[in-house]
Amino acid sequence: MRLKSSMPVRQPSKPRPRRPAAEARPYHHGDLRRVLIDAALQLAAEGAEVSVREAARRAAVSPGAPFRHFPNRDALMAAAAAEAQRRFRAEIETALAEAPAADPLGRFRAFGLAYLRWAMRNPAHFEILSTGRYFAHGSSPELTRDNAELIALTEQMLADAAEQGLLRPADLKRIQIAGRALVYGFARMNLDGHFPRWGVGEGEIEQMAEGVIDLFIAGIAKL
Repeated sequence: MRLKSSMPVRQPSKPRPRRPAAEARPYHHGDLRRVLIDAALQLAAEGAEVSVREAARRAAVSPGAPFRHFPNRDALMAAAAAEAQRRFRAEIETALAEAPAADPLGRFRAFGLAYLRWAMRNPAHFEILSTGRYFAHGSSPELTRDNAELIALTEQMLADAAEQGLLRPADLKRIQIAGRALVYGFARMNLDGHFPRWGVGEGEIEQMAEGVIDLFIAGIAKL
């Protein structure tokens, strides 16, 4: 009589299903798009040439990883410019929310100061939005619309001030362009490092910005 073995019969092991290659090494950034935009802004802040591949290198990802979000440099820079514009609008809106609605010159002043503070604290954003070096602004309908809205906002402030008799007789368009030239020029001087040669220290620049805007307002206001 044959005795049955007490040892369990070992079943052949089933091969484990192989994970797709994309799952084998999960991407370690939570938001690749955001990381790439930040990398582009950093490159612009350094005055370096911005490219999708260089942004990928800064983000520590493979050269091909960014192209699912940004097929080319223009797409990356458009996204960086949109982010810069969003932060700029937020700065303007915060400043205007604190300015009395019935004081158009006060609002015009608040707008100018917000512009300068934003440009001085966010030089990479200012560089991208203020020059054509990195991005063709006219190619973005969103930025074009935003800029038109901001121009219309300053036009309305000056029109309201004129209607209230707060301005000296002058062409409002010239005042508007002069104000833009003032804040843009001041911000550009700061970005290019001009103030030390004018005897303005690092800690005095914001105070100087406030002073030149007040000087401009005094020049256009009716005494």
